[in-house]
Amino acid sequence: MEVFGSSGVRGTVGETITPTFVGQVARAAGSEWFSAGTRTVAIARDTRRTGEMLADAAAAELAAVGCDVRRLGVVPTPGTQAYCAREGLPALMITASHNPPRYNGVKLIGADGHELSREALERIEARLLRSDRDGRGSSVTWDRVGRTERADGARRRYVEELLSAVDRKSIASADLTVALDPGHGAGATTSPEFFRRLGCEVVTVNAQPDGRFPGRDPEPVAENLSELGELVRASDADVGVAHDGDADRAIFFDERGAFLDGDAVLAALAAAVLEPGDATVSAVNVSQRLVDVADEAGADLELTPIGSTFIVTRILELVGEGRRVPVAGEGNGGVLFPPYRPARDGAYTAARFLELLADRSASEVVAPYDDYENVRINIPYEEDATRRAMLEAAEAYAYDSVAEVTTIDGYRLDYGDAWVLARPSGTEPLVRVYAEAGSRDRAAELAEGMREALEASIEEPPADA
Repeated sequence: MEVFGSSGVRGTVGETITPTFVGQVARAAGSEWFSAGTRTVAIARDTRRTGEMLADAAAAELAAVGCDVRRLGVVPTPGTQAYCAREGLPALMITASHNPPRYNGVKLIGADGHELSREALERIEARLLRSDRDGRGSSVTWDRVGRTERADGARRRYVEELLSAVDRKSIASADLTVALDPGHGAGATTSPEFFRRLGCEVVTVNAQPDGRFPGRDPEPVAENLSELGELVRASDADVGVAHDGDADRAIFFDERGAFLDGDAVLAALAAAVLEPGDATVSAVNVSQRLVDVADEAGADLELTPIGSTFIVTRILELVGEGRRVPVAGEGNGGVLFPPYRPARDGAYTAARFLELLADRSASEVVAPYDDYENVRINIPYEEDATRRAMLEAAEAYAYDSVAEVTTIDGYRLDYGDAWVLARPSGTEPLVRVYAEAGSRDRAAELAEGMREALEASIEEPPADA
């Protein structure tokens, strides 16, 4: 696909993301949905300063093709998905998730509350590109344009659904103190209330909704979360929880204020629910931790390209085949519990982790899965030719190695005791390098070897230059 990446479309506002472009995406999606009989579409957004402007543009174009529009306001992405499933309506979610404040984007959600399948996105993209080429788009006559209304209560209903889906009794009985950092994002409007209503004492940092993200960058990685670690220690909290900009991810700190590796958390959550004959789904950058857990449980592990769209699609295929998929996801905090909803949900994931703290500390919960070290490197590029050169270098490096090579998404080299992966980001102009091994030195060695190969290709003139 030319437009939609691994999780919608994102970019810098004023450059690739403009009101005109977002309107075109909305027109294409609205036309596709309208032709299938849908007459009402919801629009929600995260807290970014540009969100309302882009939602206005989307609403106008949806009305132009005949769709009525329900404006939900600021809602976490999983809250919007819950609304779609409850009301039977598709939606446009205006968000750039974990990207910096200057970014924004669009994620399309189906009337079942799921991210759209790749096939559905391809149909919408075909309409978008066709409209862009001929300068036209379908519009209804003046007397059939859609109406726009404000729909209140989406956040409140989302919190109520969360509360009914988790073990409130065990969490309340644990008498937990939760240090929460929603990062000024959409989770600031729902997660503090949710954890308090679970019976937790809640202390917060960066909990004011603010699309400038003044306290920290929206991506919940260790280097952006030092204040949360300090808050855990200062408040003697049992656990720290952080979200990204649209709150579909959860990252954790233990009771000592130490950052918990997302892959270790995913392994702990999976170990608690996987049974023989089950399946779980993750991406090609899957940690050996989850591989080990699936093997020990007698469950099958299915791999997909990186991105929630691919993971959700495979989950739905497996469920359609009658398989039980109790948990899935990636080590970046994007965990799914399909029996609840096949969608990433930071607040729900956090509550499921809190359930594990009823008789153990957070550090004890992840201790069995803390035997690996991870290194991640981002290599930026400006030109498509540079991107192609780096991927060609990754391919040559992979097939010159003694490793087992997987090409589901990029190039993953498995050495038995360690692995390294190079792949282009689906949302940013980056080639990402991931490595994992039993020691940090070994992981760093693998990552640096791949980086050197890719950067050497940048120094050389591209083949088509």
